[in-house]
Amino acid sequence: MTATPPDPDPRRTPGLEPGGGVAPGDTPPESGQTSGLSHHEPKPPRNTTTRVVIGLILLFALLVAAMLLTKAFLLV
Repeated sequence: MTATPPDPDPRRTPGLEPGGGVAPGDTPPESGQTSGLSHHEPKPPRNTTTRVVIGLILLFALLVAAMLLTKAFLLV
């Protein structure tokens, strides 16, 4: 089984002049398209998501530092 060609057959396309041109004001026949995406691209992460993650990391680091300082003062 063979696939149909992407371009229309000039012998069966109405409005074409000899040589394949079109008359002034006519719209040329549409060719096959191979451009474009086959699926939607994922959206990039929003800026607020990055800020929340950085904030959680900083909060965890502060809690660890506070725990270590508390332990150091209790040992003295």
